[in-house]
Amino acid sequence: MKEITVEELKEKIDNNEDFQLIDVRETFEYETSNLDGLNIPLGGILIEADQIATDKPVIIHCRSGKRSAAAVMQLEQQLGLTNLYNLKGGILAWQEAFDPNMPVY
Repeated sequence: MKEITVEELKEKIDNNEDFQLIDVRETFEYETSNLDGLNIPLGGILIEADQIATDKPVIIHCRSGKRSAAAVMQLEQQLGLTNLYNLKGGILAWQEAFDPNMPVY
């Protein structure tokens, strides 16, 4: 599984690179704090797979990196997607590195 750090993600955002960001946390978690990605909770990731880009990098994240890793594995194994990256450390790592005031739980 390919991973990306929060520093690499921030660089992509700052450089306006073309990628898709998907947040696989539950809706109430997304509403608490998010990184402006598309919210597809892990339980529906295969059902809503048609919303996932296949023509550019897709970075998947959650709170800590565990659920997003599960999402990447499901999508790679069941749908054969090869353009996926797990955000190492999730939104907790983002908060620690860049936004200490971001509300997380």
